[in-house]
Order: sequence, then C-alpha cells, then structure tokens
Amino acid sequence: MNDELSYALAVSLRGCEELLPEAEWLKKLARAQQSGQPLRIKLGLDPTAPDLHFGHTVVLNKMRQLQDLGHQVIFLIGDFTSMIGDPSGRNSTRPPLTREQIEANAKTYFAQASLVLDPDKTEIRYNSEWSDPLGARGMIELSAKYTVARMMERDDFHKRFHSGQSISVHEFLYPLMQGYDSVALRSDLELGGTDQKFNLLMGRHLQQEYGQEPQCILTMPLLEGLDGVDKMSKSKNNYIGITEDANTMFAKTLSISDELMWRWYTLLSFRSMAEIDALKAEVQAGRNPKDAKVALAKELTARFHNAAAADAAEQDFVNRSKGGIPDEIPEVSLSGAPLGIAAVLKAAGLVPSTSEAGRLIDGGGVRADGAVVSDRALKLEAGSVVLQVGKRKFARVTLS
Repeated sequence: MNDELSYALAVSLRGCEELLPEAEWLKKLARAQQSGQPLRIKLGLDPTAPDLHFGHTVVLNKMRQLQDLGHQVIFLIGDFTSMIGDPSGRNSTRPPLTREQIEANAKTYFAQASLVLDPDKTEIRYNSEWSDPLGARGMIELSAKYTVARMMERDDFHKRFHSGQSISVHEFLYPLMQGYDSVALRSDLELGGTDQKFNLLMGRHLQQEYGQEPQCILTMPLLEGLDGVDKMSKSKNNYIGITEDANTMFAKTLSISDELMWRWYTLLSFRSMAEIDALKAEVQAGRNPKDAKVALAKELTARFHNAAAADAAEQDFVNRSKGGIPDEIPEVSLSGAPLGIAAVLKAAGLVPSTSEAGRLIDGGGVRADGAVVSDRALKLEAGSVVLQVGKRKFARVTLS
C-alpha cells in the first residue's frame, strides 16, 4: 500500500463507526488512484426538517473529507422517499410529509450543507428523478428482489411485529427505494448514521441484483449533544444549530466538557488527526484545556459564519465572563416608572415570569448597571439601566 492510498484509507476511517467491507473499499480506492477516475460517494437526506444542527454535519464532514481527496460526492435530497417516511429506529408508523412540506424544507437544505461541502464540486440530485418514472410495474418488479423474511430481520420491524404494533406495507418500500437510489446513481460508497445500516446494506443487495458492483457503506456515530450524554437533538435542547448566531454558537461550544471536546474534534473539526493529537498531548502536559476548546469554538463558528465573526464572538464571551457589557444588546422602552424590578425583567424578555425573576434575584443572578440586585422589592425610576440575567442575557431598558 503506497502512502497516498494509506492516507486515503485513514481519512475514510477517521471517526467512523463501520466501513464495510473495508477490503473492497481499499480496492476501489486503489482503482481510482490508478485510473484517475473519482469514486461516486452518495449521501441521502430526507428534508424532514428545514434546519440542521452540528449532529447532522458529522456525516457531511466525512463527505467533505472524501471530497477533498478528489472524489465525486452526491448530495441526494430524498423528496420521493420523504413521502413514504423513514421507519428507521421507530416504534410506530411515521406520518409521511406532504409535497408542500418537502419542497419548503428542501429549499434550505443544500444552502446549509454548503457551509460544510464545497458546493462547486457537489452533485445535487433528487430521488424523484428515477423513483417517479418507476411506476407501479417498476415498483412491483423492485419489490420482487427482496423477501418479507429478510425485511422482518430489521430490528425495528422485528420489535414492532412481536409487540403487536402495526407495520404498514408502505414502510417496506422505504429501504427498497433508498437502495434503488444507489442503483440509479451507480454509487461506490454510501454514507449514513449508524441507524441507517439496514438501508445502506439494501443498496449493496440491489446493486448486485441489477448486475452492478456493490457499493461499500460507511456509518458515522451519532454525536452527543451539549450534555455529553444523549445524542444531539432539538427535542433534548442539547444542540447547536448551524444557523444560530455566532455568539451563541461560540458560547455553546465552550460549554461542553473537556472529555467531549476531543470527540467533537474528531467528528467536527477539519484539523488533521496529527494536529489534534499534538494539541491533546499539550493539554496532557499541562496546557489549559480551555485553550483547545476556544480553538474548536472559533473553528466551528468561523465555518458557519466567518473568521471576523468568530473573533468577535470570542471577545463577546470574554466581556460577558468579566461582567462586561456586549457591544450589541436589546433596547427596551417602558412607561409607568417607577416599576418593580421583577416586572421590568419580564417585560424586557429576560425572564419568563416575575416569580422566576424573584428566584434569580434571591440567587444573586440579576445585575443592574453591573451591581447585584438583592432586593425583590426594588423599584426602578425613570431613566436608562442595563439589566443582566446570568452571564449571557442583557437588555438596556429606558423607563419613562
């Protein structure tokens, strides 16, 4: 194995859960190196929600790494499969999306993915291109290429069947249609999360059925969220959205644990593993781990915004940590002075209720012009005051 091939394999394996079969992928890489013909690498995403978070970008990062090796990456929008609904990991039938929902979500998908991928070198496809023309006859012929017994080996179907939960016939079509995407695109490698393994293997099976060389599959782990426990999810509120403002993105990244930071480096950073290992060695030798975390926060913030925004976010975080006031804070005007501090905090949107304001005041979490507020009964007179709740919530309130 030459150095170029060894490097390509190392890039492929970085942070991945499984690469199957690895020996076949190595042969494909060697063939591509000898022929100069790039491999076709596919990632399919159903536009089930319009906004992506850092967890979604783990597999996009892998696509970018392979793209930088010179291979052709295909960003496949599953507009057809979205109307079926992916049953992966679910214990009930998933309601399909309407055409209107799919089109609305798909509009923002590639724009967000382009913050990770090189858009000029990315092939964008929609699986309705070949799925719609398939028709009833083609769908029946496709269904004949897989058995019900094999389909029921799938873990979520198996559990639902034995627990008496319903499985709709259309759900069997989802993995078939995802697999058929690989046939239509003549995919060499398909990427996905660990929960997609059955569907990815279906692509290998169907390519063999249609006389093609089967694709290899590469699964990426699910990224732990800010809590370091559960996978990143909006429902768990442990996520960082890639369209969040720079200050929030930077601060949230700094909030993760030192241990989780290294996993994020492997899965999210574009730094080489050699650079990451060197940084880790410095920390183990006594360097403050916060330095490494700041570097990660700046890299990610710059990727989804720009370098200037990342620098400004770092300065904003420093100002907040020192009790300073950020350059830009909400301006609120209220009439009826004097007003009770709890009511002002609620009206300024800094707390959800006056009772929560009282609780925070008792805990020393409220400041007025930098001074800690300790009296719930405090009334603010006419004039301007900067109110702060915790380390990150500010508002400049003008009372009249």
